[in-house]
Amino acid sequence: MKNITRITASLILAASLLVGCSSNETSNTDESKSTTTKADLTKQQQEYKDFALEQLDQFVISTEEFVKAVQAGDVEKAKELYAPARMFFERSEPVAESFGDLDPRIDARLADVKDEGKGEDEWSGYHKIEYGLWVENTTKGYEEVATQLLNDTKELRAKVETVEVTPDLMITGAVDLLNEVSTSKITGEEEIYSHTDLYDFKANIEGAEKIFEIFKSELKKKDADLVKTLDAKFKAVNDLLAKYEDGKGGYVSFEQLTKEDTKALSEAVDQLGEPLSQMAIVVE
Repeated sequence: MKNITRITASLILAASLLVGCSSNETSNTDESKSTTTKADLTKQQQEYKDFALEQLDQFVISTEEFVKAVQAGDVEKAKELYAPARMFFERSEPVAESFGDLDPRIDARLADVKDEGKGEDEWSGYHKIEYGLWVENTTKGYEEVATQLLNDTKELRAKVETVEVTPDLMITGAVDLLNEVSTSKITGEEEIYSHTDLYDFKANIEGAEKIFEIFKSELKKKDADLVKTLDAKFKAVNDLLAKYEDGKGGYVSFEQLTKEDTKALSEAVDQLGEPLSQMAIVVE
């Protein structure tokens, strides 16, 4: 759960549906009776749900390994597993966040908990264990937190089976993922103890790009130039992120980035955001 102001993609979607609709009171009867055949996106909706389920399957598996390391007192192993495990969650957040109780239990930062007027004793999930690993350099006292995290992760995976995936959820989700990047990942406030923000950054971009790829064939029918633009903008962001790979399948600490680095990433994300919101035309 991120306590931030999100771009309301559903409003963008609603606005797009109004574009081109005539308000001319003199429209003739034949025109008023005309209908538009909308694209059948059932296949795309199922494809995205399958993607989300696959990501959360991997999230459960990775969390199990992470929890084993925590319960075994292996600090270094837990640190190694922490960021890669979280990427599965970050890619699938549009679906994962459908469950308002589970999302904060798994993903809340201490700042989120305090913003809701709760005490530190009500804090749980990955970020609480992150504090233990990187600030206290221990797993002692976090065994129960880890057990609850695994239980919550399994419950989330089970509940996602019931989610109704709609084009609106997908479009809103893609824009929200990008918004998370521009408001918390790019500032370093998401992984404030481990500084593994670039893993989350990459996963959010991948989650948004997956939705674009699923809609791509239908988007080409509506606006081929938009598809070209989005291909180029996603490539620009991914090329920038590639500069910070550590050569071991991961990313360098966010602390190693300069102001110029974060500015360049921020600008690339901003340039992607506006055309990404235009995916709403796919439902017209």
